[in-house]
Amino acid sequence: MDSNNDGIGDLQGIISKLDYLNNGNHDSLGIDAIWFSPFFESPDYDYGYDISNYREIDPRYGKFSDFMQLLEEAHKRNIKVIVDLVVNHTSHLHPWFLESRSSRFSPKRGWYIWKDGQGKKNRPPNNWRNHFFGPAWTWDEKTEQYYLHSFLSEQPDLNWSNPEVREAVGDVIRYWLDFGVDGFRLDVAHHYSKDPIMRNNPLFFTGWKDSLVKVLLDRTFLAGLMKLFALPTMQIGKYNQHQPETHEILKGFRSIFNEYPGTTSVGEIMGDNAELIASYYGSSNDELHMNFYFEILHLRWKAAAFRRCIERWEKALPSGSWPANALSNHDIMRAVSRYNNKRGDKRARLLMLMLLTLRGTPFIYYGEEIAMKEAKLSREELRDPVGLKWYPLHKGRDGCRTPMQWNGGKYAGFSKSEPWLPVGPDIKSYNVREMESDLQSLLSFTKKLIWMRKGLPALLEGEYKSLIDKASGRHCYYYLRETGDQKLLICLNFSLRRQEIYMPGRNAVGRVLISTLYDRDLKPAITNPFVLEGLEGCILKLQTGK
Repeated sequence: MDSNNDGIGDLQGIISKLDYLNNGNHDSLGIDAIWFSPFFESPDYDYGYDISNYREIDPRYGKFSDFMQLLEEAHKRNIKVIVDLVVNHTSHLHPWFLESRSSRFSPKRGWYIWKDGQGKKNRPPNNWRNHFFGPAWTWDEKTEQYYLHSFLSEQPDLNWSNPEVREAVGDVIRYWLDFGVDGFRLDVAHHYSKDPIMRNNPLFFTGWKDSLVKVLLDRTFLAGLMKLFALPTMQIGKYNQHQPETHEILKGFRSIFNEYPGTTSVGEIMGDNAELIASYYGSSNDELHMNFYFEILHLRWKAAAFRRCIERWEKALPSGSWPANALSNHDIMRAVSRYNNKRGDKRARLLMLMLLTLRGTPFIYYGEEIAMKEAKLSREELRDPVGLKWYPLHKGRDGCRTPMQWNGGKYAGFSKSEPWLPVGPDIKSYNVREMESDLQSLLSFTKKLIWMRKGLPALLEGEYKSLIDKASGRHCYYYLRETGDQKLLICLNFSLRRQEIYMPGRNAVGRVLISTLYDRDLKPAITNPFVLEGLEGCILKLQTGK
């Protein structure tokens, strides 16, 4: 939300909408925490993920006093504040890097990764590629060495083998926790450490057979293609990510969080398998508090695909660990558009029911509660460096980052001026004002489901167990969430046809607490078999009959 009509969302705009997120009553969403993308000082080569000052608010978003007011107002509403910790790299304009770049003999030279070129032609130190486009090394004319950047050349990587870097970042973490921040999302944490001797990554083509087998076994689409073609690097990141030293760094972070009871961390860890990603919780839950499992973002619309994905994740997680679940984020096409197929609204309700009933903490991407669609933008409208480089092969990430749709007005109620990105499609129907007055809307359903979730211990802290029925298993995904005295069965029909399902137990009796179909009768007791309509999802509270 833009409060000063300059076309850019800001902290005061967010403050003005906190009651929408949670005012303590059921007419709000009931959100318990907000994860903010970076709002620190930045030259903005990559949407603020190139930070030039970790201790100041970027003037575009407001003043430091605005952030303190935001903290206070959020906490009044029992909303936690999670900020983005981007410390794999800094901006090339950060004072640390400017000092590091000033001379080979700079005291901060070792804060970044500098290397001599190879051979008479002064080639880059190794074959590593950055994740946007091109080599991961940029030549510095002044000091005549290359520096490493896993992303843009304007985002030089910190040298995490340097104790001074660890101490400086630890001070940044404490700085924000002292002000009352409740935790951090750790950007690309699997990239922190690099191979000490900087070996070349193996080329993708040397392992194409293994990659193809993984794709076929995973039976995914988008994730499979990315693995198969190793885009955009065309190599396997064996030596520039997932290095053992990263676990030491995360344990150091966890020790800081332990000094501030009630704070948390969630990791952005990319990897080829669930076991690798789960390892970042630590062997005794002494690293990340939570971690995303991104494979769920790339699945086909198949009940079995979702079931297998969640089962892999649950099996891989260390005992006592806590998942973080998301179906959309700022780097991928919105889920409602990925799965639209002319039935996006029904599928959106089914996905929301699943997201809010799986074990762990659900993350709802802004606008997901109103089924905001992906915007189709021309090259002239793009801001994302990925889209600008690869258009039209890859249109970048701008389509999922368009302004929040508060109403059906010219700029969707986001601003009175033209916003930094165009508003998305279908704003007349898919906006907060329109959906708030419609008791059958996705927004109304989401509010009801979130507030219901708060009162169901089995959803908040219960165990997870998936069930498979031979007759309907191809089309339905259903699982138990249970505590000692409460047992819930979540049923999700991914097909267009009615499906019969059987509750566990010979004499099982249940009651539907909520359904994605607004006209389902919730009063009668349910016995086996129970019929799910096409694309219907529901929560059944189970009892065992005599």
